[in-house]
Amino acid sequence: MDLKSLIRDIPDFPKPGILFRDITTLLRDREGLRYTLDTLTEKCSGLSADYIVGMESRGFLFGVPLAYKLGIGFIPVRKRGKLPAEINFVEYDLEYGTDRLEIHQDAIEPGSRVLVVDDLMATGGTAVATGQLLQQAQCEIVGFAFIIELKDLGGREKLPDVPIVTLVEY
Repeated sequence: MDLKSLIRDIPDFPKPGILFRDITTLLRDREGLRYTLDTLTEKCSGLSADYIVGMESRGFLFGVPLAYKLGIGFIPVRKRGKLPAEINFVEYDLEYGTDRLEIHQDAIEPGSRVLVVDDLMATGGTAVATGQLLQQAQCEIVGFAFIIELKDLGGREKLPDVPIVTLVEY
């Protein structure tokens, strides 16, 4: 299936000069969505993860159904101030400023095998920060999975040496 044909390009969003890859058109296509989740399941099933960790918010869209299909748990990584219990956090640099990701301190046991899932990898900043949170929790990252990879932005080179699954590359 040609997933690129189901992903809409929106120029100059969220600011001039950015070409935004919009997955809402993929999500609404029942065959495309089914194909995406089935293909992710197939490509990630051999990683033997105990949990999927998905980043807010589009990582939730693919991470929860993938966890269900793999028969494992899902753990959310949220933006600042969204989690009610005690948290661990990491601050990371954005192109213009900083951001912060948080995870519940009791969300995951040390030694757990974790697959990190998000919709898109660009510069890799969010994925790297999530990896740092998981290292704090003493977890083993068994891989990363993304629907889209923007190869020219070099995010892959910043990630640990583990399998990286992508379905569409630009």
